[in-house]
Amino acid sequence: MKNLRHLNIAEIAALIAQWGEKPFRAKQIYEWIWKHGAASIDEMLNLSKDLREKLKQEFTLNAVRIHHTQLSEDSTIKNRFVLHDGHFVEGVLIPTSTRMTACVSSQVGCSLTCKFCATGYMERKRNIEFDEIYDQVFLLNKQAIEHYGKKLSNIVYMGMGEPLLNYQHVLQSIDKIVSPDGLGMSPTRITVSTAGISKMIKKLADDAVKFNLALSLHAANDKKRNEIMPIKETNNLEVLEEALNYYFKKTKNAITFEYILFAHFNDNIEDADELIKICRKIPSKVNIIEYNPIELAKFAKPSEEKANAVMEYLERNRVNARLRRSRGKDIDAACGQLANINHPTI
Repeated sequence: MKNLRHLNIAEIAALIAQWGEKPFRAKQIYEWIWKHGAASIDEMLNLSKDLREKLKQEFTLNAVRIHHTQLSEDSTIKNRFVLHDGHFVEGVLIPTSTRMTACVSSQVGCSLTCKFCATGYMERKRNIEFDEIYDQVFLLNKQAIEHYGKKLSNIVYMGMGEPLLNYQHVLQSIDKIVSPDGLGMSPTRITVSTAGISKMIKKLADDAVKFNLALSLHAANDKKRNEIMPIKETNNLEVLEEALNYYFKKTKNAITFEYILFAHFNDNIEDADELIKICRKIPSKVNIIEYNPIELAKFAKPSEEKANAVMEYLERNRVNARLRRSRGKDIDAACGQLANINHPTI
């Protein structure tokens, strides 16, 4: 059956006209899909029963559903979503005093094999379609309202998968999220994070995107970066530097470098010096991220003293950096820990 959510408003209107229904029915259907997040055609109660039956004979909605939910002691909520074909992905709601952030997934598994990330050890099953990404955001927004009385303020594409290797669906999902017909959020509240696909970074620039871009850097020289992030040589730091400057020139948006600290790997002053050199070349800010150990990897979190020394050194050298503490560690919901592992529900 065809997915009704893959029809635009004009195509729905043409279908309605073909069936001899009144034109306003098209808008009603479209609003049920995107404004109300209908999970089934039967939920469209202001349509006649006959029209609902006609739709059900030809179409499905392929809606995403919450399979189970876990609540962290720090109020972070992790959700295991089930897709229409039985695949699972994870998304996280991260509340703070100033923000309500949704972290969503773009692939079932991941195309890349980053050594520190739990998702990198999973086989990539498929890309997540734009309406399925939208569903994750819609459900997390509903959860934010129900649990904390606040709507989402920010969305980060930092869950499972490499967003730029699902380019079309990621951009389509953002179009729906920012549309007045969808959630009506500002694109400046959305951040897409990439491991560094230089060709697609340039395409973002050419497409004049309005959302924010983050690069998972984690090491400031090619030798170390290739050890933990085996990406093709065509995405080495020199090529990425050129692509990121191209992106900035076109969009005027500074880049955010994500830099996880690993003990005895990238946490000394020499590493910080290499990071500073990159920051001098590219308009940027830096998130220094607390590492969350996973069973499959041998990396460890550095001492608090070491992390503070790196931060102080960056600040002395006038790098715009902040130390980002992990959230949801007790339920494996923190950065790099999403892997569809079953845990008891709350």
